[in-house]
Amino acid sequence: MQQNTESNNNIESTARASKKAQLLSPAGNLHKLKIALAYGADAVYGGVSHFSLRTRAGKEFSYEDFAKGVEYAHKLGKKVFVTINGFPFNSQLKLLESHIAKMADLSPDAFIVAAPGVVRLSKKIAPQIPIHLSTQANVLNVLDAEVFYEMGVKRIVAAREISLKDAMEIKKHLPDLEIEIFIHGSMCFAFSGRCLISALQSGRVPNRGSCANDCRFDYEYFVRNVENDELVKFDGREFYVKNPDNGVMMRLEEEEGLGTHIFNSKDLNLSGHIKEILDSGAISALKIEGRTKSNYYAGITARAYRAAIDGYYSGKSEKVDSSFAANELLTLKIAALPMAILSTALMKSLTLKITKPP
Repeated sequence: MQQNTESNNNIESTARASKKAQLLSPAGNLHKLKIALAYGADAVYGGVSHFSLRTRAGKEFSYEDFAKGVEYAHKLGKKVFVTINGFPFNSQLKLLESHIAKMADLSPDAFIVAAPGVVRLSKKIAPQIPIHLSTQANVLNVLDAEVFYEMGVKRIVAAREISLKDAMEIKKHLPDLEIEIFIHGSMCFAFSGRCLISALQSGRVPNRGSCANDCRFDYEYFVRNVENDELVKFDGREFYVKNPDNGVMMRLEEEEGLGTHIFNSKDLNLSGHIKEILDSGAISALKIEGRTKSNYYAGITARAYRAAIDGYYSGKSEKVDSSFAANELLTLKIAALPMAILSTALMKSLTLKITKPP
């Protein structure tokens, strides 16, 4: 009986290792690329500002730096994916063709593309570069996945709204199609990129790479004095919004020093669900959001999920690895809080468990 148990464990371990999922981290620039790879990412994704949905002038890759990043990653046996997932206008098509050709010359491991026309153009200009379909394409079902698969897409980055069950159904229907999902990071207020809040409030359009993340702002409440038209700061009184359809009353809350958040979703954190995701057998890559976030974020997220993923494949206790990942990721919340909010005692209680992976 003991021999059979050991044999079964060995078979399970071999099966896990043979289809090991890839950990994919954001690389907003060359320095973040190196940090993410050093802390455990199998691959990174990023791009030069043109068409990459990140237009932070001077803060992203230049072509020269991207070339250095690809060379650096390949020496480590790791991969680099290029984001070309913007939605171009006719006036930009010549620039797009030139950009695709330039990026192809750098020998990246894949293009991440969203628009169907750009998928076809990329395959025409650089047929040797695999195509990964961006989450901006919002693929949720077998029909959409099949369309892009028939166009030659090797991997889809599923919409963040997809369920694990739906991902498994797509994989069952298209076994040769790789499926990548987000496991950590910011969540869009709407389906990815299909939101006008930033465009209306800040004049910055999401699908042009300049989303201002207005949905994540810390808003404040004011009351207008009808007698003198003066705006008075929120003073602790309770405010409610009534749903006219069902009469449900929703209280609007504002935390001192933190404001209120009336639009944004909670950030995605699937560190406690790694076993469930990988047990499905449907997921080829686990992706972390955050190209514009800090160097610290790049390192901590890679380190946390590396521990959780390796723990799964080694057969170690998932509880231990999930606990380590959770403690690592908790430090990101601490770093985001205003110092006035954190008492000395709270800081001590939250920072004492940052140690080596189990």
